[in-house]
Amino acid sequence: MSNTENGFSGSCLCEAVTYETTAMPMMSVNCYCVDCRKVSGSSHSTHAVMMGDAVEIKGDVKVYDRPSDHGAVISRAFCETCGSGVYNLNSNMPAMIFLRASTLDDMEILAPSMNVYASRAASWVALDPKLPTHAEMPEAGAEKTIAENSRK
Repeated sequence: MSNTENGFSGSCLCEAVTYETTAMPMMSVNCYCVDCRKVSGSSHSTHAVMMGDAVEIKGDVKVYDRPSDHGAVISRAFCETCGSGVYNLNSNMPAMIFLRASTLDDMEILAPSMNVYASRAASWVALDPKLPTHAEMPEAGAEKTIAENSRK
């Protein structure tokens, strides 16, 4: 699939897990929480926030569930073959999927909309001063923040 205003595609490193979407991301978020740092092997993870029914995933993933500090269980899906993280699910938002931006075929289809858990970023991380930045999760909560900041 080519990336268009109607959707985009992505895959894990070995391409055993692929996805295509029928919509563009509602928003994208840089997360600096400890879990996102550890699973990304970097200073943060960037997530493309999507409605789950707009994403078709092909291939087998293994899922690791871990409770978050805001009460939800985060299910992290990764390729069984190469280990690439592909997407996350949040038990408090069952209709949503959070695609890992590192899996996009075209990285230019999105730009981060905000930073969350910035208080947990390493001192050497340069946060973009143009982005709304929250020390933890936005006070309104994830669901309301997504609804208010969705790209339509």
